[in-house]
Amino acid sequence: MADKKRRAATSGSYSITVRLFTEVDPALVGQIATAIASEGGIVTALDVAESRHDRIVYDVTCSATDSEHATEIVDHLRTLEGITVHKVSDRTFLLHIGGKIEVTSKVPLRTRDDLSMAYTPGVGRVSLALAENPSDVARLTVKGNSVAVVTDGSAVLGLGNIGPGAALPVMEGKAALFKRFANIDAWPICLDTQDTDRIVDVVAAIAPGFGGINLEDIAAPRCFEIERRLRERLDIPVFHDDQHGTAIVVLAALTNALRCVSKELASVRVVVAGAGAAGTAIVTLLLAAGAADVVVCDKDGALAEGDESLSPAMADLAARTNPRRVSGDLHTALTDADVFIGVSAPGVLQAEWIPDMAKDPIVFALANPDPEIDPAEAAPHAAVVASGRSDYPNQINNVLAFPGVFRGLLDARASDVTVEMLLRAADAIAHCVSDEELNASYIIPSVFDSKVPKAVARAIQGI
Repeated sequence: MADKKRRAATSGSYSITVRLFTEVDPALVGQIATAIASEGGIVTALDVAESRHDRIVYDVTCSATDSEHATEIVDHLRTLEGITVHKVSDRTFLLHIGGKIEVTSKVPLRTRDDLSMAYTPGVGRVSLALAENPSDVARLTVKGNSVAVVTDGSAVLGLGNIGPGAALPVMEGKAALFKRFANIDAWPICLDTQDTDRIVDVVAAIAPGFGGINLEDIAAPRCFEIERRLRERLDIPVFHDDQHGTAIVVLAALTNALRCVSKELASVRVVVAGAGAAGTAIVTLLLAAGAADVVVCDKDGALAEGDESLSPAMADLAARTNPRRVSGDLHTALTDADVFIGVSAPGVLQAEWIPDMAKDPIVFALANPDPEIDPAEAAPHAAVVASGRSDYPNQINNVLAFPGVFRGLLDARASDVTVEMLLRAADAIAHCVSDEELNASYIIPSVFDSKVPKAVARAIQGI
C-alpha cells in the first residue's frame, strides 16, 4: 500500500519544513536533496537559516503524498551522517494557527465624529429608518453582501461525521474563498446539533443578518429536508453547495468533455456512483439538461424502480433514472456506458473495467480527498479524466461555482435558487473554455480564472 501511495503525485497539502543542523560541509546540501528525492519527495525550498563556524542551519521545505510519506522522508534524513533533524513543521497546520479569516472595519474610526456616525448616536437614525423601511436593510447593512456558511459537521469532506468543531476549518476556508473570488463576506456557522427541526429553527432565526444561506457538509438525506424547509420559510436564497455547486461544475465539465469526444448529452449513457447529496443533485441537473440514460449505483449496485429496500430519497432517485432497468454491481452498470461520475468512495472503480465502457469513455472520479480511482491509473484507458485533485489536469472544484452563484444572487436581491439558474451557471463555466483552449486535459477553467465568477454571476442574473 505504501508503494502505491509513493507513486501518487505529491501535494502542497502535505508540505513540511524540516530544520536541519549540519556540519560545515557544502556536500551535505546535495545529500539532503538526494535523500528527499529518493523517497519520492519534492524539494520546494532550501534556505540557510543560520550560519556559524561550527554548523549551518537549513530550513528544507518539501512536499509529500500523505502524512506517512512525510514521516518516511524525515526518517531518511535522520540517517544521514553530519545532519541532525532539529524540528519538523507541518505547513498546513501552521497556516491554520489562529484561524484563516478575520473581521475588519470598512470605515475609518479615528475621531469622535467617526464614532458618532458609525456607532451611537448616528447609528440610531439608521436603525429607525430601517424599522420603517425593512427593505433597505440589505442596502444599508452588511446583509446585502453576506452569506452564512452553515454546517452541522455530519458529512465533512470525505471524513464523515466529525462534528462542528472539526468542521470549522473547512467553513473558514469556504468563507475565505467567498471573499477571494467574489468579494462576499461569509461567516462560518457550526451548529452543535444534528436535529433537523432545530437546525431549521436556528438558521431561520439568524437569517435576518444574511443575504443568503450556504448549507455545507450536512449528511443526506437530512440535508434535503433542511434545504427544502428553509427555502419555504426564508425570503433569501438557500443553496446547498455539496449538492448544487457540485452539480453545476460537473455539468460544465461534462459539457466540454463531450465536446472533446464528439458526443451529445442526450444520447450518452451515464453511470453515477453515489446516491447521496452530490449524486442526487448531479442526476437532477443532468436530467434537466437533457440526459436520457442515467444509472445510479450505491454500494449495493444499480438503483432500480420498485426496489422496496430503498429509502424514500433513493426510491425517488430510482424512479427518475435507469430507463433500461440495469441491475447488478457497478462493473455491470458500466458496460457500454459513455460516462462514469463518481461521488462515492475511494477505490470503487477498477482500471480494468474502463475498457468495458463505450468508445472514448469519460471518467470523473470526484471522491474527496481520495478518488474512486487514481487519475493516473484511469488515464491510459479513458479519453477524458477529471477529479477533485489539484495535482492533476481537470480539477472539478466547487469554487468555480459558488462564489459567482452567490455574487449573482446577492446582486439580484434574489429570494430563491432555480434549476434554470443552475443550468445557466453550468453553461457559463463551460464557455469560459474557448474552442481554441479545449482539449482532453483542459475541459474546465482554472479556479483562478477571474472570468469565471463574473460569468457565473451574470448567468445567475440572466444577463
